[in-house]
Amino acid sequence: MKTWNFGIIGAGLIAGFHAKAIADIPNAKLIGVCGKSQGKAEKLAGQYNCKAYGDYHDLLADGELDIVTIATPSGLHAEPVIAAAEAGKHAICEKPLEISLDRIDAMAEAHNKAGTVLGGIFQYRFNEAVKILKEAIDTGRFGKITFAGAYVPWWRAPEYYKDSWHGTLKLDGGGALMNQSIHAIDLLCYLMPPVENVAAFTDNICHTQIETEDTAVAILRFQNNALGSIYGTTASWPGQLKRIEITGTKGTVVYLEDSFVVWQFDQEQPGDAQIRERFSKAQSKGGSADPSDIPYTNHKLNIQAFIDALDGKQTFELTATEARKSVELILAIYQSAKAQKLIQISTVPL
Repeated sequence: MKTWNFGIIGAGLIAGFHAKAIADIPNAKLIGVCGKSQGKAEKLAGQYNCKAYGDYHDLLADGELDIVTIATPSGLHAEPVIAAAEAGKHAICEKPLEISLDRIDAMAEAHNKAGTVLGGIFQYRFNEAVKILKEAIDTGRFGKITFAGAYVPWWRAPEYYKDSWHGTLKLDGGGALMNQSIHAIDLLCYLMPPVENVAAFTDNICHTQIETEDTAVAILRFQNNALGSIYGTTASWPGQLKRIEITGTKGTVVYLEDSFVVWQFDQEQPGDAQIRERFSKAQSKGGSADPSDIPYTNHKLNIQAFIDALDGKQTFELTATEARKSVELILAIYQSAKAQKLIQISTVPL
């Protein structure tokens, strides 16, 4: 069995999750970490007994390196991903893949040209409960789906935005949607047909020191004619678990973080009671108030699936094309919110 040698580009909070995930995969080995902050890179490299780099080009020049994971700020993903392709290295990149579609397309083109593989990280797709929900949709248990919604009522204290990139248009690319809610939006893209139309509002209601939205709502129409909604915020103290709701003419499911609050169909199947019991309680806080409060195990599953695809054991579903979908939807929401034609409602005396 081949051991895949990894490097991590970025040495902030999420890089630690990548390192821990890689260390827990039998056929993976972390050989280098690169960070803008040499101190952070050296600290993380010391924890995992590997080499620290100050420049990602030096890391990419390592002949033993096979794969890099990208853990830089969102608006700084394209350059190292393209450089990885030019160096003949595979890359798996944190969400969002990038903050513009043009940059995502350039990243994908570079890897297609080089014959290397670019994959995305949307680790919540790998929750077992999500796979079970996807199967229920694909096998028609909902009948005609009439509604699908994603809700992310999170909280971020003002201190969260005091770094150099969170809440900036240049490096975050957006706020509560592009950074925090994108995982739930990706799940909608995974579970449902493409969105056909969107109408939205975004606003900065609480965190007035940032450039981006801290609250957003959107109404959707999917290609199967179902309606939907998205609510994402970092201004909902103290922060609640993210939620996905799917309902149709023959069933309703409410998915809360990694559990099912509702799992109900008009035709009960033998395994339904077991599903309700097994997934009756959320096991994770999901980063609703603290971005570090997430399990690393889903990252492990995401990265393991990428390796398995390189080994030819399976296909990897989170291709650049697939990871692009949530960014495309979020940018459409931003465009709708910016160009919104408002219908003013006046109170008419009875």
